[in-house]
Amino acid sequence: MTRSIFLASDHAAIELKAALVDWLREEGHDVHDLGPETSERVDYPDYGYRLAQAVAGRSDAMGIALCGSGIGISIAINRVAACRCALVSEPVSARLAREHNDANVIAMGARLIGPDMARACVEAFLTTDFGGDRHVARVEKLSTPPS
Repeated sequence: MTRSIFLASDHAAIELKAALVDWLREEGHDVHDLGPETSERVDYPDYGYRLAQAVAGRSDAMGIALCGSGIGISIAINRVAACRCALVSEPVSARLAREHNDANVIAMGARLIGPDMARACVEAFLTTDFGGDRHVARVEKLSTPPS
């Protein structure tokens, strides 16, 4: 299945986002840059929600969210029930987010990791499938709050 990859950031991560967009396009992926386009100050929730709306409910879509720490934008994305966003800083977390949690978005902090580590995280995220089996019931609970 061909996946669409959506990226969004805030002003603190504009350079890392641009580098990832270029690299992913060179690798032949279907890439959608949701902004921002300049380093002018913006609010990460606006771009997190934009990314979440693009990915939510689409089995063919994956998201990469970036801000200074990765924390704020991941919180915004996880407010959309159809998104499972994991904050990662190395490839093992990115792989486990897919394998165990069926994450459809990863978030990273541009002030915390460099472009090489970010690429390694993205590669692990995109090349790992959901493990299914014992993880299915747990992942279903992520979208269904307890009563």
